[in-house]
Amino acid sequence: MNWDLIWPVVAAMTAGGLIGIERTYHGHPAGFRTHILVCLTSCVLMLAAMHQATWAFTALPGQNVVIDPTRMSHGLLTGIGFLCAGVIFREGFSVHGLTTAASLWVTSAIGVLFGVGMLNLALLAAGSTLAVLAVLRLLDAKLPHIGVIDVVLRWKRGAAPGEPKVRELLNGSGMKAVRLGHVICQDGALHEHHMKVKGPMPMDIDGLVTRLSAEAGLAGFSVLPRDE
Repeated sequence: MNWDLIWPVVAAMTAGGLIGIERTYHGHPAGFRTHILVCLTSCVLMLAAMHQATWAFTALPGQNVVIDPTRMSHGLLTGIGFLCAGVIFREGFSVHGLTTAASLWVTSAIGVLFGVGMLNLALLAAGSTLAVLAVLRLLDAKLPHIGVIDVVLRWKRGAAPGEPKVRELLNGSGMKAVRLGHVICQDGALHEHHMKVKGPMPMDIDGLVTRLSAEAGLAGFSVLPRDE
């Protein structure tokens, strides 16, 4: 039993699992198992690169074999970008999944560190990542900051007001439209305003919904808070 191979794999799976638990708990698409697999894959491939001397191959006559494990790490951290891109998606003006993509990227790096035997740095990176995702989330909730939501207003034919009226609806709830787009659909039967809206946290979402519900001419609306 080769403990030099076993402990990095176990440590990588543990670190990846802990990071994944935080993502799963908050309902993000790449969670527990995904983070374990990312960290495990990075670890075992780096272990293979670090132990190339045990590979069953021989150099051609007159040639020397040059071992360079850094090539494997370059390939891993580049290739993980394709997986990270899969958890980032856009909905209206919102872009979701950036934090989860970043957590996958750093989890891959942690697996590389375990694979090359840098235990102290790997544990420090895993602890720092968990602190950023879990502990700093609590701190972020207490800091004063501006919230962002996506608002879509669907007006009946001929009932769509001008832009000043739309902005007035938002201002009454302490919010401001920083980007406003128009969509006309169903041969003009519906006129939609798509808006990126900002306001001080906590945002008065209930108050905005109440104001919009009482607005004559609205065929429907959606108010979607952004998440990470």
